[in-house]
Amino acid sequence: MAEAKKRLLTYAGLKALEDELENLKVVKRKEVAEKIKEAREQGDLSENAEYDAAKDEQRDIEARIEELENILKNAEVVVEDEVDLDKINVGCTVKVSDITYDEDMEFKIVGSTEANSLEGKISNESPVGQALMGKKAGDMVTVETQAGDIQYKILEISRSK
Repeated sequence: MAEAKKRLLTYAGLKALEDELENLKVVKRKEVAEKIKEAREQGDLSENAEYDAAKDEQRDIEARIEELENILKNAEVVVEDEVDLDKINVGCTVKVSDITYDEDMEFKIVGSTEANSLEGKISNESPVGQALMGKKAGDMVTVETQAGDIQYKILEISRSK
């Protein structure tokens, strides 16, 4: 079997995944076990929609637990306080000026597991993240997107809040 890929995580991302795993193991497993027990008590399982739904939920929970355990087992935590602010890396916040659309934006560079564009968290593996990695304040980067090339000027690199 090939060696599992290291997953870069910030401390906040690690904590969130650990909390989710704990919740699934402690709370959700008990809840679904109770649902299965109640459905079994209703009798004939062959036509019992509640039983089927509970078993599906149990399968989904167990799959997510396994996925989280694999992520955490291969996690490499980025200590944000030690991030070099001379150049862009995972764990820093980057303020850029979008030259193409004339607007300023702020991104937090995170590992792919934590990426959430609605929260301004972009993966170091995304097209924008890849283009920004290793660059310095004042640098210009061009990102190839489906909508065409977008140019950013890096204004500032700071520690994530």
